[in-house]
Amino acid sequence: MIRFLQTPGPTKKIILSSLLLIICGGMVITLIPGGLGSDLMGQPARGVIAKVAGQDITTLQVQERARAMAQQQLGPQAQQMMGQLLPLFIPRAVESLVSAKAVIAEAERMGLQATDADVRDELEHGRYSAALFPGGKFIGQEAYESLLTQNNLTVATFEQGVKDDILQQKLVTIVAGSAVVSPAEVKQEFTKRNTKVKFEYAVLSQDDIRKGLHPTDDELKAYYTRNRASYNNTIPEKRKIEYVMLDKSRLMSDAQVSPEDLRTYYNEHQDQYRVPEEVKVSHILIKTPAPGPDGKVDEKGVAEAQKKAEDILKQLKAGAKFEDLAKKYSEDPGSGKQGGELGWIGRGRTVPEFEKAAFSLPVGQLSDLVKSSYGFHIMRVEDKHEPHLKTLDEVKAEIEPLVRQNKVNRMIESAGNALLEQARSQGLEKAAAAKGLTPITTGFVTKTDALPGIGVTPQFMDAVFSEKDKAPPDLAQLGQGAVVFQLLGIQPPTTPTFEEIRQKVEDQFKNERASVLLAQKNQELSDRAKSEHDLKKAAKELGAALKTSEFVLPNGQVPDIGSMTGQASVAFTLKPGDISGPIMAGTNGVVLQVVEKQEPTDQEFAAQKDQVRDELRRQKQEDLFGLFLSNLRAKMEKAGKIKINDQEMKSLTQGRGTDEGF
Repeated sequence: MIRFLQTPGPTKKIILSSLLLIICGGMVITLIPGGLGSDLMGQPARGVIAKVAGQDITTLQVQERARAMAQQQLGPQAQQMMGQLLPLFIPRAVESLVSAKAVIAEAERMGLQATDADVRDELEHGRYSAALFPGGKFIGQEAYESLLTQNNLTVATFEQGVKDDILQQKLVTIVAGSAVVSPAEVKQEFTKRNTKVKFEYAVLSQDDIRKGLHPTDDELKAYYTRNRASYNNTIPEKRKIEYVMLDKSRLMSDAQVSPEDLRTYYNEHQDQYRVPEEVKVSHILIKTPAPGPDGKVDEKGVAEAQKKAEDILKQLKAGAKFEDLAKKYSEDPGSGKQGGELGWIGRGRTVPEFEKAAFSLPVGQLSDLVKSSYGFHIMRVEDKHEPHLKTLDEVKAEIEPLVRQNKVNRMIESAGNALLEQARSQGLEKAAAAKGLTPITTGFVTKTDALPGIGVTPQFMDAVFSEKDKAPPDLAQLGQGAVVFQLLGIQPPTTPTFEEIRQKVEDQFKNERASVLLAQKNQELSDRAKSEHDLKKAAKELGAALKTSEFVLPNGQVPDIGSMTGQASVAFTLKPGDISGPIMAGTNGVVLQVVEKQEPTDQEFAAQKDQVRDELRRQKQEDLFGLFLSNLRAKMEKAGKIKINDQEMKSLTQGRGTDEGF
């Protein structure tokens, strides 16, 4: 599908699977689609968590979507806790996949289509373009497939996902197209966003209240007793181990690579070093219109593009410089800026019409017009490479570190197994001494502690903490080598005594008590200020600091208050002179009195009204499609076209049925 214009170069690894997350729940319509009919589907089978319009959503698909959601929301650290996180994301993943399938089914029912040309255009110019077409040049079929493989995707599944996404967007365009924003709504929203207020505010600090608290031991012990359940087993399990580390880095110098080793590796991997037939091409592209939602092409637009391309070809044949015309006219944004240069391309990496012309043209010759699904091309072949196999000498520097690493891995595996066998028969200390190694014995450590020579290694600590008491020595393979270890003792989780965590208990007591007192005092501050209509006097009586803000917008920040989008947003609903109720701003209590209000000018409105209108329209479109989706789901569920496998759902959300790869 994505066989387009390519040039070699570095590729950037991206998580394409997370880009395929389809957010279907945020946009909306009052229209309820009809004609769904009935479906004689049975209940979803085992391994299938839902059926939508006859299409299965498998447990594996839900797990993959949940994993991608967790990584997208929490970043790299999600991987370390994936086993615990997946059950939390499963319901959202199911909702996302069911909604996506429902929208696609409705789009197909309405006769909408996503063509191959649509997919090509999305990959080249849409959200994947930076990864797949850096600088406007395709990274190549091999690199493209490699990216997908790294993310557990095939070309077929990825491009089907892109096609489904396009289909959904076409339905969104139809459904949300009726969203209208009136001038009055634009004016109202603009005024709301741009009205400024200036106010006096009295601040009470929880930290100040906390400093005045001096609880007795009896109070703290009573607090500890009331909250004892929260301290149960908060001292984690600890384990004591003895281990010997076999470090790969120390074996690197011992791993000698012979010419025979290099020749053997080269002979076994020759396919990696074959250079295919390639041509170096420059081109000028004049695009033709993409098919509309109905699949039809604007023939007038095609004719205009052809005439423009023919005029450029005449100029070239008359002696005009190819590079100059490419920069001036080419509609391929990547190569056009480079004078039309695409670089080297191989067979199977471009659209068929382009490939046929490129490989048939002699070096230096100008082509006639070549029509492809992208438009009209004028091509010139700059150079050619015949297919050949790189020699061993050419790839020796690339092969040698791979062969050496393979040898070290085998040496580590052999040495680790030998040491383990000897440790199980003679004991770890004797086995290590026989190899000239010194075991390391730890104190009792937690699962997150760093170990000498190993550091913080979750993989190894998982192995240690899964061992049973009095188990024989065991072997763990790590990235930096192998570890033979033996469990020496276990300290189970314990509940700390009051004396052990007295300081923690005191801190928690003070924080909780100070929070309650702050709320009470802040309420009193507001009540006094309102009854006397004098914020300054009330602040003085209760020891609150009185401050004055600058003019601030609804999305602004104020010292000691923070964002005005929180409880302090009440300031924009008050008239000058009005006093607010108690406002909690983090660890501060605040009461404010509006001094002055400043509305935006007509000139400011004229400058920003188009932007506000567009933002309001987008929000209405989202709301419109969201309602459409809700109605669609309800109608499909009523017609039996959406069925959820409750047993599979329960299994996944309770943490069962997830494979170890997560």
